[in-house]
Amino acid sequence: MRGEKRIYAVIDTNVLVSSLFSKGFSNPSTVINSVISGTITPLYNDEIIEEYRDVLSRRKFNFNPKHIENLISVFTEFGVNVVRENSFNEDFPDSDDIVFYEVAMSVDDSYLVTGNIKHFPRKSFVVTPAQMVEMLREKGLLDI
Repeated sequence: MRGEKRIYAVIDTNVLVSSLFSKGFSNPSTVINSVISGTITPLYNDEIIEEYRDVLSRRKFNFNPKHIENLISVFTEFGVNVVRENSFNEDFPDSDDIVFYEVAMSVDDSYLVTGNIKHFPRKSFVVTPAQMVEMLREKGLLDI
């Protein structure tokens, strides 16, 4: 699938966490599987990768460190490292979320996929995992 039809997206950390907790089918796991298969090209920067590593390594989650690094390597190997665009006029309940929004804003026709949609300004490119899965289906990029 790599190199064919693609969707560019910033994946919020909560989607990664939810996917790693998923047993079987879930919208977050479908999003991450779409990153792994190359259907979704992840957008990131060093701050986002650092947050992924920090959050996924928390003791409370007890995720396998090798699985964490393998997942992050998919993002860095097949994703696009982006310089973030400044979002001066937007308000965020959590300042840690700004980087995800700004990286998504930096690439035309990209998305921000988050389970915490209320943490971001209401924009058409900010979508839930369920909305992203529906878009993938509508574009014929999912077989499920």
